[in-house]
This record gives sequence, C-alpha cells and structure tokens, in this order.
Amino acid sequence: MTSPRKPLDGFRDRLCRPAGLGRTVALLIPYGWLLLFFALPLLIVLKISFSESLLAIPPYSPLVEWVDDATLQIRLSLANFQQLLQDDLYVVAYLNSIKVAAVSTAVCLLLGYGMAYGIARSAARWRYLLLMLIVIPFWTSFLIRVYAMIGFLKDNGLVNNLLLGLGVIDQPLAIMHTAWAVYIGIVYSYLPFMVLPIYAALDRLDPSLLEAAGDLGARPWKAFLRVTLPLSMRGVIAGSLLVFIPAVGEFVIPELLGGLGTPMIGRVLWSDFFANRDWPVASAVAVAMLVLLVVPVMLFDRYGARSLRERR
Repeated sequence: MTSPRKPLDGFRDRLCRPAGLGRTVALLIPYGWLLLFFALPLLIVLKISFSESLLAIPPYSPLVEWVDDATLQIRLSLANFQQLLQDDLYVVAYLNSIKVAAVSTAVCLLLGYGMAYGIARSAARWRYLLLMLIVIPFWTSFLIRVYAMIGFLKDNGLVNNLLLGLGVIDQPLAIMHTAWAVYIGIVYSYLPFMVLPIYAALDRLDPSLLEAAGDLGARPWKAFLRVTLPLSMRGVIAGSLLVFIPAVGEFVIPELLGGLGTPMIGRVLWSDFFANRDWPVASAVAVAMLVLLVVPVMLFDRYGARSLRERR
C-alpha cells in the first residue's frame, strides 16, 4: 500500500527532473546560429564555386535548372579550382599568405609568451592594470588602429623621425608598402590574441610545481622547459591558432600597409569578387582557403588532446 503523496511532492519532482527541454533549447540556439550564419553561407559559396562565370546578375550560372518539363540538368564545373593550380598568382598568394602568417605567429609567440609570463608573475595589484593595457587596443576600431600604423611607419613618421633624431640613420627607412610593414601591422594587431590565452594557462599553473623542481635540483631554465612550458602548451596552441587563422586571410593590413610585392590571398579574393566580378573563381579561392586552414586546426587540436592525455 503506497502512502499518499504530499502536496509538495509534485513541485519537488519538477525541480529534481532533468531539464530536458531547456537543455535542448539551450543547445539548439548556438547550433541554429552556426547553421544560419556559418553553414548556410558556406554552402552558398561552395555552390557558386562549382558554377561558371557569366556577364549577368548574379554573375554566375545556376547549378540546377530545368531543360524541359521532364529533364532536370545539374552542371558542376571544376574549372575554377583548376585555375587556382594553373595560375601562378593564386599559388604565390597562398604560399605568401602562409609564410606571412607563420612568421607573424612565431613573432607574436616570442613576444607574447614573455609578456604573459611577466604579467602572470607580477604582483596582484599590478596584474589587472597590465591586462587592461593589453586589452585597451580592442576598445578602438581595427581599421583605425591600422591607419594609425601609417603615421608610425611612413617616411616622415614617428619611427623614422625618432631614428633620425637619435642619429641612428641618415635618411628615412622605406618601411611603408613593404613586407616589413605587413609583418609589423599583423604582429601589432594580433599580439593580444596570443598574450591572453597564454596568460590564462600560466595563471592556473601551481607555483609549488616549480618549487618542487627547484628542490630536486633543476635550474630555473630547466624547470621552465620541463614544467612551465609543457603545462602552458594549450595556451600556446590556442594563441597560435587565434593569430595564424585570421592572419592567413588578412586583407586590411596588406591593402593599407603592404605593397604590390606582398600579394596575399585576402587581397586576391577581394579583387576577384569586386574588381573582376568573377564570383565563381573567388568562391573557389575562399573554399580552398577554408580547407587550407582546417588542416592546421585539426593538427593542433590533435596535438593538444594527445599532450593532455599524456599529462593525465
């Protein structure tokens, strides 16, 4: 014989019941957002990449069309992707973009790791001030920050005037519209993306591990290589991805600071879309660039997961 349910039992059951509907809605919102603003535009670009260029509006041929009332014709063209391999412009732009992004990421890592390490080891009263100095550039527009670099790098800019005033050089250095300006602009713009993940990893590091390494006879540099660096590797990987991925497709910095001698795939993509109005080839460039970026992301993620399993 079961005891009668109390009035509060139903309310208690509702509180203890797993919120299946709420959890489903909470998961559907971000997935719906990604589907609407990432997957759907990607599918549209992928569709255009297999079409043919036309002097029409829109400037590409449809993939699927009815020939007559009973025949549905599907036309997929691979000529756009073949052009990427045959035209030296795209090959050079891809390779140069990877080189610029890799070198910029390495420079950001060297500078950013030292900055993050210094902030993580600073006194608590200075730590938040130093972090704010890292974040302050995000309070202004990215375009304005890039334009500000022109005032630093041009022939009569701050850098050349400072070097001339100190007597280091006799005539202004030609920095603007060179590859050096592109590297400086990318490092300046994306350095905070490297500092913050590494700082987050170093801030969680247990200081007693370094003390134990010192008690076991490890010198400071050896303790850094054997303890600090491996435990901060996830921050290094995250920061490297946050710098490398947008740097590959960067358009604003090469356009404003670089010259014709520094072709990057972002400028080529913009030229095909808006100057040449060759949407199929531009879409093929975008799809190829996406595939190119997926490979390092998967490799970094696999390395990070493996290193985490080994530490466990």
